[in-house]
Amino acid sequence: MRAVIPFALALFVAVACSTNHVANQRNMPHAAAAITEVSFPSSLAASSFTQTQFDQHIVELRKRIPSNSFSIVVQPPFVVVGDEPKEVVKQHAEETIKWAVEKLKQDYFPKDPVDILDIWLFKDAASYEKHAWLIFKDKPTTPYGYYSRAHKALIMNISTGGGTLVHEIVHPFVEANFASCPSWLNEGLGSLYEACGEQDGHIHGFVNWRLPGLQQAIKDGRIRPFEELTSMDPNTFYSDTRGVNYAQSRYLLYYLQEKGLLADFYRLFHAQQKNDPTGYKSLVSILGSPNMDRFQKSWQKYVLKLNEEFSLRLAN
Repeated sequence: MRAVIPFALALFVAVACSTNHVANQRNMPHAAAAITEVSFPSSLAASSFTQTQFDQHIVELRKRIPSNSFSIVVQPPFVVVGDEPKEVVKQHAEETIKWAVEKLKQDYFPKDPVDILDIWLFKDAASYEKHAWLIFKDKPTTPYGYYSRAHKALIMNISTGGGTLVHEIVHPFVEANFASCPSWLNEGLGSLYEACGEQDGHIHGFVNWRLPGLQQAIKDGRIRPFEELTSMDPNTFYSDTRGVNYAQSRYLLYYLQEKGLLADFYRLFHAQQKNDPTGYKSLVSILGSPNMDRFQKSWQKYVLKLNEEFSLRLAN
């Protein structure tokens, strides 16, 4: 079993994952960056992009790299850029990014993102905040990392661990494979795999820091009916500053995973999306068409019994 990918943050803190930062790019000084080494994998045979496409992409990428302290590692379908030694950046690329991509594609996503995307791994909070502004003109709304569709980049504070990185990798794959995917499923999958490992050869989400806040919301009666949760438009979903919508989505998918239903649910919903744009009908079907009020009460009891410490210990 693969070890849990760490996700460093305090319990009860909800992360606002920004998915569409819009900022004006500017070219950065790049004379020194011209000597930055580039590491390619031994083979690009499984990649959707050619060596020529990666070479051309890197030529343009160098124009935005602010110094030669950055290392570049090609890890299809991404190009990874980090301000740590090449060996460290390569380790992140191979042990977290390569693994996550392979496992996500195995269960969900046959198509790579349409474009080559950059993953910027900044070594600490100061570097992350400095370079998010310097390179992208962004002021991050989360201390961990985010996916910027506008910049075709994942921008990460890698010192917080690889959990957010895996979470954000989910989003461009969802875009490429399920363009009409509703927010609850997009963020539910991302959140499920922000604490994950390998079980029986597949990616597997573990109980994580979102559980206590969700349990409290259940006790306080702040949980939405699943039909309402799945029907939320993006503005409504992301307006929840406490992170309950994220947590409820995550632990609904966690429940499906533990019952062996998650991959089947995803495929059913994807196939039925024209007739079931929210996924609610597919959810009811995959659960065996129960009385959903009764199911929700049963699910809430299930969540209240989950034990974070025990699950994480098992994962290790």
